[in-house]
Formats: sequence, C-alpha cells, structure tokens
Amino acid sequence: MCKVVKVGVIGLGHIAHIAELPALSEMSNVEIVAVYSRSRSSVEAAMCKYKIGKGCKSFEEFMDIEMDCAFVLTPKSTHYDYVIPLLDKGIDVFCEKPLALTLKESKKMVEAAKRNNRILMTAFNRRYAPVYTKVKEFYKDKAPDVVIVQKNRNGTEYRATLENAIHMVDLMRYLLGEAVLIEAHSIFTDPDYENLVTAQIKFDSGSIGILAASRRAGQWVEKMDCYGDYHSVFVNAPDSVTIVDEKTETKTVMTPLALGWARVEDKMGFTQEVHHFIDCVIMRRQPVTNAEDAYKTHELMHEILIKAGLPGLE
Repeated sequence: MCKVVKVGVIGLGHIAHIAELPALSEMSNVEIVAVYSRSRSSVEAAMCKYKIGKGCKSFEEFMDIEMDCAFVLTPKSTHYDYVIPLLDKGIDVFCEKPLALTLKESKKMVEAAKRNNRILMTAFNRRYAPVYTKVKEFYKDKAPDVVIVQKNRNGTEYRATLENAIHMVDLMRYLLGEAVLIEAHSIFTDPDYENLVTAQIKFDSGSIGILAASRRAGQWVEKMDCYGDYHSVFVNAPDSVTIVDEKTETKTVMTPLALGWARVEDKMGFTQEVHHFIDCVIMRRQPVTNAEDAYKTHELMHEILIKAGLPGLE
C-alpha cells in the first residue's frame, strides 16, 4: 500500500495558493492535515478551497497535529522561528527561500536538520523548472565559459535582491560551481529597497557568471544566456530554450507540456519541487536543493550584497 504523507502548511499567502497548495492537493499520496496563518481569514479561505484536516488558530495548535512534514511559506523574517521547532520535533521541512535573513540563523537551521536527522529543503524552484533542467542536462558536468543571467522587475521590495535574484545566483552555482572572486555594484536610495544590483563572479570551474537584477524595468523579465564549447544556449524563462551551434538552431517551447495545458506553476518548477520534496520524505534521501547546499548560495548572496554596498546576511 502506498504511504500517505501527512502534511502541514504554515503561511497561506500568494505563493501558497499559486504553487504548494494546488500541487499537494493533486497528489493522491498526500493528506493536508493542518494549515496555520496569523490571518484567520487566510485560514478560512484555504479551508474552503482545499481539502484540509484542520485550520489552526496558533502555531502551538499546529504543532500538536501529527504530521510527517511541513511547508513553511511565511515571510523570510519568520522562517527561523518556525523551522527550528519543527525540526526539533522530528518533522521534515520545506522552507521558502531565503532560509533566513542572517547566515547565523540559516546555519542553525542546517545544523538542526542534521542533529535531528531530518530533511530541510529550500524552495529554489528554478532548479526544477523545465527550461533550466534542459540547460543542466545539456551541459551535464561541463560548465559553459560564461553564464549571463537577468532578473528584472518593475517594482522594488524589502531586500529585493535577496528575495528574488537569489534564484539566479543559485542557478549560476548549480551550473558553474563555487565562487572564488566577486565584484558587484548597486543603485539605491534606501539600501533595504535597492533598485539595481549587478555582479561578475569567477567560479572554481574557471567560468564567469554575470548577474543583472533591476527593479526599475518596464516588465518582469527572466533570462539566461550561456556561451562556451562552440555552443550558445538562450533561456527565455519560463517558456523556451534555444540551443545554437555552428550549423543548427534548436528551440524547445514549454507550452506543449501536459498536452498544451502546461500551467505557470509547472513551467516555473513549483509543482516539480513539491513532488520532489514529498518523494524525498518517503524515500529518506536528500533533496537537490537541500539546506546544506542552499546555505552555500546564501553565503555567495551575502558576499554579493556586501560587495555591492548593501546590507549582507549578518
């Protein structure tokens, strides 16, 4: 008989309704036994929309529910306060990125997972998005000479680069290895609400990564260009990957996924990362985006922010 995984969800905002709750609700081997949010109306809305065992009024009530794993989808400043008690209780945790606002707290979360022999996965969903998995499959273990990534939006937010461009920094690590030299710059009026960050990073593979993250762009744009070994790979996320060599150009478009019914949560990797986490809980194996590996992305993010003249993760 297939094991039914009992899941709890903390945080019922926009991302929960776009990604995790739909994905979990569609899995036949998952039971959502409890949800909790500081907003009672959010709890009631989730209870009406999805099949959920209990809507909790407090974190303490949530912790009393028997569950195998929990999704922490709250604002980044609160992750630490929820994740540590869950891990200490023996519950596997899927945590939204970033793990925390400081390296110290992030490190303690990694250590708590090890100490309790629990799984702690970070929500770097881009590693699971079809456009980027195709890039990884193409290069395998051979890094391109240079990767240029853009993560541009038309509006800033608190710690904007940490909140959003961290995805692209993680992808560069995934493709190129560990950073050995970093140069970065920024434009801001308020350092907590930056308008632009750029970075050039030398990796131990010998490759170069270039980041541009603007918060005063006309529209949302996410792109990746890779060059090396007489190939060029162009990603227009989340919709297409084009691979070019000296004689041919091959473009793969993601809209035909699921017989033409591919949803944004599928194309962005949200659905796949949820399925991956549940599989890891069942099989007792470490996720691709396990917290120990994700911590290295946080360390690199810290160095980029400091070099750019912005608050780091201290």
